[in-house]
Amino acid sequence: MKDKNILGNRVITQIGIVVRDIEAVLQAYADFFGVEKPQWFWTAGYEEAHTEFCGQPSQARAKLAFFDMGSVQLELIEPDENPSTWREFLDKHGEGVHHIAFVIKDMDGKIKKLEQNGMSLIQRGDYDGGRYAYIDTLEQLKVLIELLENF
Repeated sequence: MKDKNILGNRVITQIGIVVRDIEAVLQAYADFFGVEKPQWFWTAGYEEAHTEFCGQPSQARAKLAFFDMGSVQLELIEPDENPSTWREFLDKHGEGVHHIAFVIKDMDGKIKKLEQNGMSLIQRGDYDGGRYAYIDTLEQLKVLIELLENF
């Protein structure tokens, strides 16, 4: 690793888990934590999210739900059938931890630095209030990382 602390942040904001049935897993976590089951929602379509997977536009959407766990958010992700990092992960590995996320500034600069260090962009898109990028850090870190830049 040439550059040190590329992200400028060491605080894990989120752990993302890919699932096949968000309703069942939401209920399991709600029961486990003794909390009310949160509602899931669909991510925006391409027209709003501008999702790109492996450099190509993608209609990928996913059902998302969140548990706020103090300083870390637990995200559950049920992908649709369109090409995405979520669908690819589920098809190759089954259910499980997909990523850890960090809030950053200067998304494009961070992506460039990560790519210079052998960590390539897999998927990117926008969400209400910000944008995200998934980076392939499996070889180095054994998990993908997600960059979140909030506006």
